Amino acid sequence: MLSIFDAAPDALGRFDVVYSWGVLHHTGDMWRAIEKATGLVGDGGAFAIAIYNATSMDPFWTVEKRLYTALPRPGQWLIRQSFVGAWLAGKAVQGTSPIAYLRDYHQARGMNFSHDAHDWLGGYPYETASAEELRAFFARHGLAEERGFPRPKSVGLFGSNCHEFVFRKACPAKAPAGQ
Repeated sequence: MLSIFDAAPDALGRFDVVYSWGVLHHTGDMWRAIEKATGLVGDGGAFAIAIYNATSMDPFWTVEKRLYTALPRPGQWLIRQSFVGAWLAGKAVQGTSPIAYLRDYHQARGMNFSHDAHDWLGGYPYETASAEELRAFFARHGLAEERGFPRPKSVGLFGSNCHEFVFRKACPAKAPAGQ
């Protein structure tokens, strides 16, 4: 296993695809981590990335995640049950059956709801970015947006969701043969 902060293109090479799905915003130095990962993208290569959306609740979530990760398991369990109850009540208010939501969760997301709730409440360190910040960062590093699923601005009461993007690095122009 290798930390992104120790990853060097000279040692590892450059790749056609670099993939970071909901990870680099938990490093404690998100922008440097993204920059290091960007350096691993080869000419013409793609970088697929998911990063938490910035919301007005970010300060709350940062404190909540720091406190949650410091709690013993029984304390985490109590917090998680309260969160899940509020989440499912919100689904009911939106007209979604909480029972059907839980029953179909694994099929829809490929994960266990309780495990996801633990990850959402934990996941510290925690950083976020706006879609505009991500686009500007990648443009400065020579990668153009190929496909994007930016999240709309939100308060972030139940979390922030992730922006999902694929950025592509241009191939350098080749000189005509014989030059």
